[in-house]
Amino acid sequence: MAGFLGQYEYQLDQKGRVSLPADYRRRADDSRFVLLQWEATHLTLFPVSTWEGVQQRLLDLRRGGSAVARHLRQITARAVEVEPDKQGRILIPGWLKEGAGLDGSALLIGALDRIEVWDPERFAAAAPDPGQESEELEAAVYEIFG
Repeated sequence: MAGFLGQYEYQLDQKGRVSLPADYRRRADDSRFVLLQWEATHLTLFPVSTWEGVQQRLLDLRRGGSAVARHLRQITARAVEVEPDKQGRILIPGWLKEGAGLDGSALLIGALDRIEVWDPERFAAAAPDPGQESEELEAAVYEIFG
């Protein structure tokens, strides 16, 4: 699978649907996705083929103890499988929209093997200030791109 790249901003319609960019739909191995919120700031949309690997890691982690199992249960209980409709839109359930602060528009971010769905203002606020990265982060980025 080719990676998801770039960002696209779309309006949520009255039913809570957002367009999935045609480029992202083409790059997905499957037309189905798993949508969930595992970080407080945004939602994550996994193609089903990628989700299978995540699911296996979840099963392995769940065996780590009751506290881990409870945390994972809270995340997966709120996960949904979505499939773009004929117009390429996916439905974001109300509880996920509320959890991610989505109201009005959604910013879809390509994150290589997954797509992140952000409130545009939250995304801007979460961006690191230029020049504020740690030396460790700068070294890691240089290792990748340098």
